[in-house]
Amino acid sequence: MGRKLAIIVMLLGIVSLAAGGVYIGLGVQKNNYLVKQLKTQKVTLGLTAAQIANGDLVDNMQEAQVAANTLAEHLGSIAATYSNLMAANPNGKYDPTNATDLTYTQGLNMENSFNMIVLGFGVIQETEATGAILVVIGVAILLVGVILFRKDKPSSAGEVK
Repeated sequence: MGRKLAIIVMLLGIVSLAAGGVYIGLGVQKNNYLVKQLKTQKVTLGLTAAQIANGDLVDNMQEAQVAANTLAEHLGSIAATYSNLMAANPNGKYDPTNATDLTYTQGLNMENSFNMIVLGFGVIQETEATGAILVVIGVAILLVGVILFRKDKPSSAGEVK
């Protein structure tokens, strides 16, 4: 029974290792996707003049957060909130023919997009961290299985355990 249990424990360790590898792999894949999409858009919003001169683009969580915050500041110069924007309209409703309303909502959409990118990078980091934890747990479980397997060697004929 001891060797069977050891084999089962080792298999569980291997499953944990594999699951951790999958999590890390998916995290890397999605990170690369987000970075590629950001670079394709060639966004420089929120970058310094030196960064822009250096050819840098918004392509990570921190820069996307700065871009979202920059857009929020710009929107604040139009109206403090969306409710304030609507209150300034004669009928109190969104008017797509009003350039101010249109500019505000386009900016709001961009800000939300950058906030979603920040969220995406955060979920990626959590996924990769979970994968790393699963790998560590898998190694630990596998080592326990190996120790159990070695401890329970089959006895030689005539040997008393």
